[in-house]
Amino acid sequence: MKSEAFLFAGVALFFLLTDAAYIVFAREPAGIAALTVSFLMSALIAFFCTANYRRKGKRPEDRPDSQIRERSGFIDFFPPHSAYPPLTALGMALLSIGVVYGLWLFLIGVGVTAAGVFGMTFQYAGRDD
Repeated sequence: MKSEAFLFAGVALFFLLTDAAYIVFAREPAGIAALTVSFLMSALIAFFCTANYRRKGKRPEDRPDSQIRERSGFIDFFPPHSAYPPLTALGMALLSIGVVYGLWLFLIGVGVTAAGVFGMTFQYAGRDD
């Protein structure tokens, strides 16, 4: 995270200098606000990366002697097949076409999409690990 902190600190410094020059030469409020917000966002990310590096130290990808298994963890369950993603896609297609052709088709699309999303969410809810 140290290299990312330096990267975003450089970006924040760039936006700060650009913002200062823009304030002096342009005096246009929308651009000043955009550059100020850009500086604040990149400074926030730089601060987060610095704080995270100080708290946790080097990550495995920062060390040249690290192993791949140091970063790996438990790989979750992936279902082999499911009918719900195509059902959700069909529902979204009906929903989109319903916007053009009428409320009745839109409502059918909402129902089919809701059934697909509900099915994907709770398909393996009772499964024991």
